[in-house]
Parts: sequence; structure tokens; C-alpha cells
Amino acid sequence: MSDIIAAIILGIVEGVTEFLPVSSTGHLILASDLLGYDAARWAVFNIAIQPGAILAIVVLYWRTFVAVLKGVIARRRESIAFVRNVLVAFLPAVVIGFILKDRIDALLESARVVAWSLIIGGVAILVIERLARPRETGGVSAVGAGQAAMVGLVQCLAMVPGVSRSGATIMGAMALGIDRRTAAEFSFFLALPTLVGATVLQLFKHRHELHSHDFGLIAIGAAVAFVVALVVVKAFMAIVTKRGFAPFAWYRIAAGVAALIWLALR
Repeated sequence: MSDIIAAIILGIVEGVTEFLPVSSTGHLILASDLLGYDAARWAVFNIAIQPGAILAIVVLYWRTFVAVLKGVIARRRESIAFVRNVLVAFLPAVVIGFILKDRIDALLESARVVAWSLIIGGVAILVIERLARPRETGGVSAVGAGQAAMVGLVQCLAMVPGVSRSGATIMGAMALGIDRRTAAEFSFFLALPTLVGATVLQLFKHRHELHSHDFGLIAIGAAVAFVVALVVVKAFMAIVTKRGFAPFAWYRIAAGVAALIWLALR
């Protein structure tokens, strides 16, 4: 398989999975393993293409970001609360990520950990969907600071590959009584500082390896991730509004079981 095709496939995987509750990191690890890629060779590539998917959120929600910026300048309460909630939810990932960095790096090499995390996370989504009693919240700015902090703590579960950052934050928010749409959008907005911070940190850590990578391939992967994420996020919101998160839970369980079977037979 040519490097260009590999870059396109991994860009599609990143774009499809980054903002869905199915774990982008887990799928990239499984894709490298199942398709026979050299996981170590493509690890930095997988990190470097994340900005493509991140940019999709900026484009889709640019009006929201402009409104918040204008509101902060004008000192509007709701805009300040929006920024506060995102920053408060982001802080736990900074602290816990720094403390557990070495253990997280070790887990990133295990496809089996990803498979089990997919299954367990799928079951957790089904349970929360059935038991949670979310109520209309009124948007991210209406979320309480305490709720935002709890969502941030739950997000840290996604440091285990296969758990899913978006899945953890959305389900954590719903368990706290936040409605589906607000929970999903909070997850998108929280992704910006979280993913940008993690990407910059990982690229700095692997800066000496970047010279060996083809930046043309990285550009292709990031561009594919951007376009695919644009489409997927729109479709995701439509599905969630009508059918909830159960379809993604069943997909996680099926994908995790299939991966375990493949890993056992190879």
C-alpha cells in the first residue's frame, strides 16, 4: 500500500472518529495494527493531522466563537461564563495528563487495551442513556462552574486509548443533567484547547522525529481529516437529536469484539 493511500485512510479515520464517541486515538491505533502499518512510524503522523479535524470545529462554529469574543470584550455575563466553563473543564486534563504522561504513552501501544475500552465504553453509554435524566440547559454558558469541572475530570478518562474524549465528556455531562445538544457542543468546544494542547505537547516531544516525515503526506492527511470532520459533525448532531447515542454504543461494542477476535486469531 502506498504512503499516500495510507495517509488518506488515516485522515479519514481521524476525521470520522475525532468528535464521535468512538475514540479517534483508539481507531488510529487499530487501523495501524489491523492494516499492517508500522505503528511507530505513523504515530507522529497521527498526531500531526489532528489540527485538520480541529479546524473543522472552528469553521462550523465560527459564528459562536466570534459572538463569544465580542461578548467577552463587552463583558457580557454569558460570554464570560462560556470561556470560564471551557477553561475550568480543560484544567484537569493539563494536571492529570502531566502527572500520568509516561503511563499514558505506554498504553498508546496496546491495541488490546483499545478493544476492551471500546466495549466497556459502549456499555457505559447504553447505561447512561437509559438512566440519565438530562434537562434543557440553555447552552454551554448556562452550565455551572461545578458541572464544568466535573466534565473536565471525566474527560481525563479518555487518556486511556479507546475510551473516547468526546464520549467521556458527553456522557459525563448528560449524567450531570445537561441536555444532549449542549453536552455534544460542550465536547466540541472543549476539544479545541484540549486537542491543541495535546498536539503541541506531543509534537514538541517528538520534534526530533518530524524531520523524517513527509510534510506533504501530513498535509494530505490533515486536509482529508478536515473535510471528513466537517461532514461527520453535521451528521452526528442530526443523529443525536433524533436517536441519541445508542447507535454509537452498539458500534463500539461490535468494533471492540471484532478487534479482540482478530487479535486472538492473528
